[in-house]
Amino acid sequence: MIYLKLFISFLKVGLFSFGGAYSAIPLIRDEVISNGWLTDEMLTNIIAISESTPGPIMVNLATYIGSTQAGFLGSLIATFAVILPAFLIILLIMVLLKKLIKNKVFQAVLDGLKPCIIGIIFAIGIYFVYQNCFGKIDSFSFSLPSLLITIGLAIIYFGSKKFMKKGISPILLIAISAVVGIIVFGII
Repeated sequence: MIYLKLFISFLKVGLFSFGGAYSAIPLIRDEVISNGWLTDEMLTNIIAISESTPGPIMVNLATYIGSTQAGFLGSLIATFAVILPAFLIILLIMVLLKKLIKNKVFQAVLDGLKPCIIGIIFAIGIYFVYQNCFGKIDSFSFSLPSLLITIGLAIIYFGSKKFMKKGISPILLIAISAVVGIIVFGII
């Protein structure tokens, strides 16, 4: 039964996560919390870990959650389910690409999806910043270290664009945040 639940849950995530992993986080959150696989706080931590490990976030999350719920076979099933829709869509697009790329309706659909995806990514970013700095929506708990780290990382990110041609690398920003997080929350 757990194998079927994992497959269906992550198939839904794979089917409806247009725009990449960040837009899939709300879908993954709904599936994981509604099935009782992780708490909101655990999911936030796993997303941070998945962000800093090689590979797509959705695949990392699916593999981890599948593994914790049903072992090695569960991780295979969840991972397969989350990548299956993208794999099939890419195969279909390869076949139809020449016709679709010239189709004005298809271009209009893609142009219409862009603002939606940007909005979803922005909303989940605001949600995570709020949750880490001020607690859950229903229970306020202010964290000054989290707020200061967030402000510091924002200053580094936006400030680097003034001094560097491309700005700071996301990988370097993740490494900096990991080191600061270890120092502030692990050592102090």
